[in-house]
Amino acid sequence: MGLLTHLLACTFGMGSWVAINGLWVELPLLVTVLPEQWDLPSYITIIIQMANVGPLFVTLMHHFRPGLLKEVAVIYVVVSIGVVACGLLAFLWSHTSHIAGRSHSTAFLVLTFFLALVDCTSSVTFLPFMMQLQPQYLTTFFIGEGLSGLIPALITLGQGSGISSCFNVSHIVNITTGNETVETTIYQLETRYLPANFSTLVFFLLMTLMMLACLLSFFFLARKPKVWELSQRQLFPSSIVLSSFDQLPDEGAGSRLSRGCPCPKDAKEPGDILPKKVSYPLAKLIFIYFLITWVSALTNGVLPSVQSYSCLPYGNTAYHLAATLSSMANPLACIVAMVLPNRSLTLLGILTIVGTGFGAYNMAIAVMSPCPLLQQSEWGDATIVLSWVLFTGTLSYVKVMAGVILRGRSHSALVLYGVVEQLGSLLGALIMFPLVNIYGFFKSADYCSLQCPA
Repeated sequence: MGLLTHLLACTFGMGSWVAINGLWVELPLLVTVLPEQWDLPSYITIIIQMANVGPLFVTLMHHFRPGLLKEVAVIYVVVSIGVVACGLLAFLWSHTSHIAGRSHSTAFLVLTFFLALVDCTSSVTFLPFMMQLQPQYLTTFFIGEGLSGLIPALITLGQGSGISSCFNVSHIVNITTGNETVETTIYQLETRYLPANFSTLVFFLLMTLMMLACLLSFFFLARKPKVWELSQRQLFPSSIVLSSFDQLPDEGAGSRLSRGCPCPKDAKEPGDILPKKVSYPLAKLIFIYFLITWVSALTNGVLPSVQSYSCLPYGNTAYHLAATLSSMANPLACIVAMVLPNRSLTLLGILTIVGTGFGAYNMAIAVMSPCPLLQQSEWGDATIVLSWVLFTGTLSYVKVMAGVILRGRSHSALVLYGVVEQLGSLLGALIMFPLVNIYGFFKSADYCSLQCPA
């Protein structure tokens, strides 16, 4: 029975961010079809930030009208919306409409907002529910949350999405000189996208099945007996660190809340469980929060908006690998943080500089698009893919360890962590959206017909 509960908790956690993670790794295929093309990542970035209205609403309701929102009911609604949105996306993702004289993938963008709303809201609803179960299931939940980024990436590796080749195509044209018209043949390279091993429809249907599995897992978990006990655990999901406490009720209340399942008799006293609080000077705290804001702005707002511009000049294969492998780097960095934790602020500062350096390289390549460095070289392809993987991996480690440090200070310090993380992400998205979509600061071009200086 315990193994089954672990499986349910893992599947439930997997549904937390699987939809948005799936969109990111499918982008190499989507940008070749949807009218936004290379601008599509910046649209998704700003939409995700807009979707934070969901967790904001839930948080405000809990603060001003405590008890009004029923946790289980909210999760049912949220996950059901995710299932429906994923299902609709499978069939409507390519539908477009004309707005202000331009074609836009309206259905895709609207459904992306609902998927982002689901995933963002899950951060403030799934965890409180899991705290009602025994503590060991929280670890399994976060393993599932890490898989929400890994599994879509593995699926797209098998899909081979966005892979293209250049073909020499001939066109017959009529050239008129004076009164004489001459028919001639011209040749030019055109990009032909090779068919994926399975379609985008199948990919989104697989995401729908994963969301449906999340809903079914929650259905059974909601019927599990609840155990209330004081606990604090250092846990690492794909991109967040949790530190939470459940109040220890008296024995009678505990029996009622757990539907007849008593609290463990050997539960430790609070002093045995809680780590000693760590004090940091104000200057060091400011430095930590600056790191969080800076790293969040880069990883969640600035660089994702221009990933297409930094990778597509090297071809769709490079973009495909960069998007997929960097998505894998996030949960892997969290595993490294569990195995090799290091609280040294000096090290975190150095890693931030290193990660920022990789990000600066990615941004420089995007600025030089469509004619970046080493464009016709395999070294260029390998360098941009490796740069994206190391950028994501190093800065993910910094975010996780910053959360660990603040966890040792206080619960309110972690709350502020979440605030500055969202603030950094929002600032990054707001800065990049007009640069990409309004001012046209970044340039796109067809890979095979590029005419770059030698």
